[in-house]
This record gives sequence, structure tokens and C-alpha cells, in this order.
Amino acid sequence: MISRPVLSTSLALVLAAQGALAAAAEPTGPFAQPSTLPFEAPDFAHIKDSDYLPAIEQGIAVERTEIATIAHNPEAPTFANTIEAMERMGQMLGRVTQVFSALVSANTNDTLDAVDTKTSPELAALNDAIVLDPALFARVKALHDQEASLGLAPDQKMLLDITYDHFVHEGALLSEADKTRLRDLNQRLSSLSTDFSQKLTAATKASALSADKAAAFAGLSPAQLGTAAKAATDRGLPAGSYLLPLQNTTQQPATADLTDRATREKLFDASWTRAEKGDANDTREDVAQIALLRAQKAQLLGYKDYASYTLYDQMAKTPEGAMGILKRLAPALAAEERREAADITAEIKREGGDFTVKPWDWDKYAGKVRARDMAFDDASVKPYFEIHRVLQDGVFYAANQLYGLTFKQRTDIPVYQKDVTVYTVYDKDGSELALFYFDPWKRDNKQGGAWMSNFVNQSGLLGQKAVVFNVENFEKPADGQPQLIGFDDVVTMFHEFGHALHGMLSNQRYPSIAGTATARDFVEFPSQFNENWATDPKVLAHYALDYRTNAPMPAPLVAKVSKLRSYAQGYALGESTTAAMLDLAWHAVPASAGKQDVDAFEAKALADTGLDITDVPPRYRSSYFRHIWANGYAAGYYAYAWTEMLDHDAFAWFTAHGGLTRANGERFRAMVLSKGHSEDYGVMFRDFTGHDPDVTPMLVARGLAPAAK
Repeated sequence: MISRPVLSTSLALVLAAQGALAAAAEPTGPFAQPSTLPFEAPDFAHIKDSDYLPAIEQGIAVERTEIATIAHNPEAPTFANTIEAMERMGQMLGRVTQVFSALVSANTNDTLDAVDTKTSPELAALNDAIVLDPALFARVKALHDQEASLGLAPDQKMLLDITYDHFVHEGALLSEADKTRLRDLNQRLSSLSTDFSQKLTAATKASALSADKAAAFAGLSPAQLGTAAKAATDRGLPAGSYLLPLQNTTQQPATADLTDRATREKLFDASWTRAEKGDANDTREDVAQIALLRAQKAQLLGYKDYASYTLYDQMAKTPEGAMGILKRLAPALAAEERREAADITAEIKREGGDFTVKPWDWDKYAGKVRARDMAFDDASVKPYFEIHRVLQDGVFYAANQLYGLTFKQRTDIPVYQKDVTVYTVYDKDGSELALFYFDPWKRDNKQGGAWMSNFVNQSGLLGQKAVVFNVENFEKPADGQPQLIGFDDVVTMFHEFGHALHGMLSNQRYPSIAGTATARDFVEFPSQFNENWATDPKVLAHYALDYRTNAPMPAPLVAKVSKLRSYAQGYALGESTTAAMLDLAWHAVPASAGKQDVDAFEAKALADTGLDITDVPPRYRSSYFRHIWANGYAAGYYAYAWTEMLDHDAFAWFTAHGGLTRANGERFRAMVLSKGHSEDYGVMFRDFTGHDPDVTPMLVARGLAPAAK
């Protein structure tokens, strides 16, 4: 699939672009040629903020000429001179946009935001010029029409089919008038998504909760207070101030510890209303406009709604298929939410409280219930989770046991921020496989959440090995404090490294179908699957050591940690399921319905879920749902539940065949991780497990159904 950009649809304009490029100087700057560093890693020591705008514009100009050469090649179309040529094009633009997008997400500033605002519509126009170019599409269509006689290898056939379907899906069969309208819609959507993202980053920063006395934050540990004091100092607040920055989700970690109920409510409200204050950072108008324009785009392309449009190439295929798994979860999940809410309210009453549980109370009192039921609290396990040991003796160790990989930290590769570390990844035979960057700590200029992406994509055609990075948003301890994280953070590290493995272990010729270039409801499968190793007895014993004494985690505590992922899942699964249903509801609105009132639409959509939205609000509400308005998950947030189904089903296969072994790891690597999108997702899954996906192992793992006897 071609996801990168190009210029005009007419030969005259294409030739004009060629002439303009020829008349200009050769591209210059740090992105003009591949980096000379190992693995072609970006040379951050020589990249300045001022380099990005000219590099992106030069990259666009280069790619315009490359695509013109392909589209107007006088020779008859062949797979090599059309499809493979398209796989080779855009390398300069790819180099700069992969680095630029990484920094805009993880280490942005006003200069980068301004470049993002300027170039987003230019890149959208470039993409339109590729997929809406009649000469280029004619070549692709000619090859597709004679595909059976071309003698293509399976990966080539898949690439040709994906490319053709993508062109059609993006409007190649539209009339010229409708293509013009589509270009306008795409550019407006691109600008609105960028605007939404920038507003949300600013709103999240501005909504942090501050206090001028430590007493307001009673319940936080000395280390947490130290972190809050440093956050206040970094923001320039008066001496003696404390600050709790917001994370991207509705719930905030500190509510589990804060003893003052009014402070907990203030923190929750700051999160809930962060982008709904009626100020310059209010995102609701952007949300309403994006939803409307997406519906209009879907209608223009012949679909009833945007969800139907976007799910055409997903494993679920249709909105009904996507919603199906959520509805299968809902009855048992709603019952569990009600049970947990009643249990927590009973705990509040036992302590003498005269209130029923509200969202800002949930984590605080759920922790008490958990401590009562399991004699467990987060503080008891944190000493066993020192972040560097978790990474090297946990995450890396599991990858070694499964796939034979080894890792060596290096200090000769420049990084974009001082807390980032870099590792060479060696394959089972000792050869260099990939480069891995790790960026763990929260910053005000970093988007919320956690993610993986590439600086360089694996490609046999281009002779490139993967350069991947993981970004997290953990609370950084104050200087001099041990770098300890919670159990949820540990699981997040294993999750994101599952994505990294998908990128690093890719073994494909063509970059468009390599690594994580897969459907949204498949790409989260390897990452969620990798979470299972966080609590594997052999792996846990290797990394869960007390940072003070090096003593292993006691067996009773190990048993409790292992049980955590199935204990009281009403909130954890409920908030994400409700968010997924909200996403699908937004993208099921037809264009004929017009622009929606965001508050009214959200209230109705949440009420229609059948879940407990009063006590368990969605993980994201419409105004700060970055996944769906800016990060490519439109009508796709259900993918986390879908891929969790795949994850638990595949892990059940592992469990039945000996668990953590090199043989099982090699099989998973060969049949899933190395494949990218070179095969149909359903076929790939059936080949590995021997059956179609089954939701039962997920329900059992979440404690929502009894295990088979």
C-alpha cells in the first residue's frame, strides 16, 4: 500500500514539476542522502529544527518527479517498472517524515508544531496526487487485470492486490469533479487533525493540577511528592508548589493514592474537561468538523458511513464484525462492573464513608478491596520493578528465550533527548538485526500514551534493517530516587516491545507489506501477545528482584502479581470497551445527519453501550480521543479488544504446546512476526493456531468466564 505523498494529476503539471526540480539545486541537508550512521540511524547530532521544513519540501519535490517518471513511462507497465518502482520512490521524504513525526509526537516544540501545521495539507495533497493520478492508476489497473498471467510470487501478488485496492478505495475511479472535491476534503481533514492534536497537547499541559501545599496531595509517597515538586519547578511555579501533570487517559494514577476526596475529584475533573473549557484549546469544534467531513468523504466514495469505508481492509471487514466482539463482551462485562461497584461502595461504607463510589474514588477504594482480597498493593511490588532491570532482564530476556535475540547498549548513536537509550539487536546467529531506541519518561512536550514506530523500515528490496523505537509516559522519579515503575507500566513495556519485535523480526522484500504495515485489528496482536511474558514464571523470576537487596520476589507476591491480570477487570476492560463503542458510534453517522453537537452525541452514544458509564467512564471521551481524531485509529479502537482475542487464543496454543520455548518462539516468528501483510490475516492466524479466532480464552483470561475443566 502506498501511504506516502505526490503532486499533480495532469501531465503538463507533472512536467512543470520536473522542470522546477531540475532547475533547482540538488537536495541538501541531513536527509538528502541516507545517514552514514550504523543502520542508517538518524544523526540527531547534526539535525536542527530548521532542517525539517526544507527537507520535507525537497522530499515532496523529489517524489513528485519520481512518480511522474513512473506514471509516464513510455514502456508497457510491468511489475518492476510500476509496482516495485513505487516501492523504491519517496526515500528522502520517508527519511525526514519518519524522524519528524517521531519528534512531533515525543519531543515537540513551537517550531516543529508550526512545520507540522504547514506541511500536513501539503503531504495530504501529495498523497492525493498519487492515488488520483489517472496515468498511474491506468498502469496499476493494467497489471491487476492481467495478474494471473504475470507469474508473480505470493508476496508480489499480495502487494499488487493491496496497491490496486488502495487506489480504488482512495478515489481512483471517481470523476474529475469528485476527485477535486475529495482533495479538498482530505486537505481539510489533515489540517483539522493536526489542529486537534496540537490543541490537545496544549490543553493536557494546561490542565495539570497544582497546589501550593503538600497537604493538598496527602497520600502521595515522598518520591511522588518529589516528582510533583520537580514538575512544578519545571513549569516555573513558585517555590513550594506541587504539580500533577495529566496523562492521556480519563483516569489519573494519583487518584489511587490521594487521601483527600475533594483533591481526587479536582484531578478527575481536570482530566475530564481538559479540552472542553471554551478556550483556545477546546477541541469540540474540531471533533464535530472531522466527523462530518469523514462522513462526507465516505459518502463520496460510495460507503454508507466512515466506519464502513475504513474497515474495508481490516480483519473484521465491517463495522458489524467489529461491534460483534464488543457486544459479546458487554453482558458479562456489565455484570462485572456492577459487582465491582457494589463491592467498592460496601468497602467505602465499612470505612465510615457516606457516599457511593464515583470515578475519582474507584482506584483508591478498588486498591483497598484488592488489598483486602489479595493482601496486595502497588507499593509492595514497585521495589521489584526497577525500570532498567525490567527492560534488560525481563523484556529483552523473554525475546532471547523465544527468538534467540541479544542486546547491547551503545553510546555512539546520537539521540533526540537525553533520557533515550539505544541498543543494537543481534539475531540468533550473532548477526546484526536491528537498532532499538527506548524513551521511557513523561514530558510536557510529549504526547500521552505509549507507542512504537520506525526511523527505518525493514526492506529486502531497499537493503534496510529496522530501526525502531518505543516511547512510554512513565512518571520520572526525582533526582537521586530509584527508577521504579508499577506493574501496569511493566505490562506496557512488554506490550510496546511486542510492536518492536513485529518491526525488527520482519523479513519481507517490500516495505509496504513489511513489519507493522498491517491492519489496525492485526497490528496490536503481536504487542498484546507479548504482554503474556510479563508474568511468565521463568521471565518474572529473572527480572522481579528487589533493587535494594537483589532478593527475588517472594512466592506469595509472585502468585498475586500473576493473578492481577484476571482480577477485577470490570474497570480496565469496561473503560476501553466503552471508548471503542464511542469510536464506532461517531463513525457510523451518515453524512445526511449533518454536524453533531459533541456533548449531546457523546451522552447518547455512551448511554447506548449498555455498560456502566456512570461509575466506569470511557478511557477517552470525544474531546481527547487522540487515537481516533489524529492517530489513525478512526473506527479502529475496537482493534485492542479484537487483537486481545487473537492474543489469548494464540497464547492458549503456546500453553498447550509447552509455553516459553525456542521452538514455539521460532514458529511464531516464522508464521506471524516475520510475515507483515504478505498473507491474508485470517489465513495467517488459522495456520498458526489451527482454527478461526475464538473469544473464549480472552473471557477466561479476564476472569469473565470460568476456565474449562
